Amino acid sequence: MGCVGEAVLGGPRRVSSAVDSSSIPIVETEDHLDDVVARLLEHDRYAVDTEFHRERTYYPKVALVQVLWPGGEPTLIDPLAVSLQPLAAVLEGPGVAVMHAAQQDLEVLDLATNTIPSALFDTQIAAGFLGMSSPSLSALHERFLDKRLPKGDRLTDWLARPLTPGQTTYAASDVADLLTVHDLITTDLESRGRLDWAHQECDNFRLRGRPSREPADAWLKIKDVRHLRGSSLAVAQAISAWRERRAAETDQPVRFVLPDLAIVALAQKKPASVQKLKSVRGLDDRHLKGGVKDMLLQVIADSKGTEPVLLKAPDRANSLREMRPAVTLISAWVSQLAKELSIDPALLASRNDIEAFVRGDEDARLASGWRKELAGEPIARLMDGGAALAFNGRDGLVLEARSHQPVER
Repeated sequence: MGCVGEAVLGGPRRVSSAVDSSSIPIVETEDHLDDVVARLLEHDRYAVDTEFHRERTYYPKVALVQVLWPGGEPTLIDPLAVSLQPLAAVLEGPGVAVMHAAQQDLEVLDLATNTIPSALFDTQIAAGFLGMSSPSLSALHERFLDKRLPKGDRLTDWLARPLTPGQTTYAASDVADLLTVHDLITTDLESRGRLDWAHQECDNFRLRGRPSREPADAWLKIKDVRHLRGSSLAVAQAISAWRERRAAETDQPVRFVLPDLAIVALAQKKPASVQKLKSVRGLDDRHLKGGVKDMLLQVIADSKGTEPVLLKAPDRANSLREMRPAVTLISAWVSQLAKELSIDPALLASRNDIEAFVRGDEDARLASGWRKELAGEPIARLMDGGAALAFNGRDGLVLEARSHQPVER
């Protein structure tokens, strides 16, 4: 991929003009979409973003897709007018999809086209290797382009038609300069020898696929359920799993199926009749329509007397307690290392990453790739007793060869 401009802080930067809403193409016919797909396929990279709603549905409902190819202009694709399936050819093609904070956009595209990009460059992830901590797209524009993005209405209805000039300007601005930002970040990463790290991380992120929403794990999202014990916890786990499946089948938010309060109350009371079911706190007639009463009573009956799923195996909990001092010390050093290297600490290693590595998990992120090079190998020497952490006499820690000479007390 090409690199243009200069990306050093304080140096020359490329600033683009504002997007004119009157000139933004909106794709509303199959022929127009075919032309856009053909243009996108001509290039080795393209910018893409989406607008969607998920407040009243289980799955995100795509309302707009914004694309840009090198030398082109921001183009809006209206999924209410045309099928997005032709975009699958672009996503599956050899071009790199340049996106920002792409997790939800990848889910939206996957649902709409049944595929994800074959190659991804996420500017938010890449900026973490330049010391920025989960920056917004606006923050990247200000840092690299000395430019502010237009402010949009956070609560705007992207499914309303026709789109307003403010909506089209805001949507187009999300991709208008994204390829330029990509160029500048790439140049900066290359100068620091970190471009390969960013590519590795973006690809790992891409391969995670659609966020998992396993019904069996749904109870973990309900704070009060985690405080239940015994049969009450087993019932709550069963109802939570049922609610998740029901929400997916009917494409509505889980809270529309049953509120969290109702799940906890049902688990505690375990009603065995419709009359007792209706008296449960948090339930009303709108939650019990369409045969839901019978479904809930059956779930409760089937889960009575079953054993709940434990959050942690006892041996793992014990090992975590034993390693806590080491993890705390290593976490402090990793945080300092990230600051010294100008890398987002959350990108380098979370506490869970450190625990997994210290525990010896085969899939620990610190055991492979760029993380192993920067932190995993030094931590391994520390754990083997060949290195030690000491205060540097000022305000930080230093990893040094261990003297094996105990300090007299």
